[in-house]
Amino acid sequence: MDFLHTLLGEDIKAGLLIILNLIVIESLLSVDNAAVLATMVLDLPKEQRNKALRYGIIGAYVFRGICLFLAAWLVKIWWLKPLGGLYLLYLAFNYFKGKAGGDKDEDESVNKSESWIYKSTVGLIGNFWATVALVEVMDLAFSIDNVFAAVAFTDHVFLIYTGVFIGILAMRFVAQAFVKLMEKFTFLETIAFIVIGVLGIKLSSSLYTHFYPETPLAHAIEGEQTDLFVSIFTVAIFVIPVVTSILFNFPKRHTIEPEVAENAEDVLKKS
Repeated sequence: MDFLHTLLGEDIKAGLLIILNLIVIESLLSVDNAAVLATMVLDLPKEQRNKALRYGIIGAYVFRGICLFLAAWLVKIWWLKPLGGLYLLYLAFNYFKGKAGGDKDEDESVNKSESWIYKSTVGLIGNFWATVALVEVMDLAFSIDNVFAAVAFTDHVFLIYTGVFIGILAMRFVAQAFVKLMEKFTFLETIAFIVIGVLGIKLSSSLYTHFYPETPLAHAIEGEQTDLFVSIFTVAIFVIPVVTSILFNFPKRHTIEPEVAENAEDVLKKS
């Protein structure tokens, strides 16, 4: 039992709930990441696409591995939490802004020609290696997402390690199943970004708790009950709509665009 308390914290059930949350959110993030990586290599010749994606997947593993080792150090830098929260809020805002404007597909496709990194390197190293460089930068951003999502659920170092490690495994094993799930329940992507927004608010609130640690509000924000509420909310917001969709077709199921699902699945298969 002491070993389990070391890994999962004082409340083993709460720790297991956090791990379940991490599996869901990291898997959905991996699907979204894979779809973006796939669109970035579409303009390359077919024989170069697989090679570029292999480099991209290797980069994804490397950066997540680095984050795994740095996680314990990162959580000690207090200002990274509110900064990470603002970043997660930006991701959620950007997603819903795209949906409201009807240009979400364009956002996901990543216009390489407008990227400073691509424009700065394509003349020096060519289209293929400039694409690989851009893919690696995206991998780094995705790895940061991975850490911030884990930190938003808990300050427990072993659970954060678990979250980052799940992110690595999700790229290889779990996310393919989520591609299939998202083909049937397309609203899950929107739900994932709602959760990302909630986690962003939770992380951003650490700015208040750092400067006013003794106030009742700070104690409430940092309390175990708040962590438990966020964990239960995250599970419920994924599970309940799926159940109601199966039983009552609400939210309605729509067929996801085949190329989006296929691109994401192809990337994950190559991992």
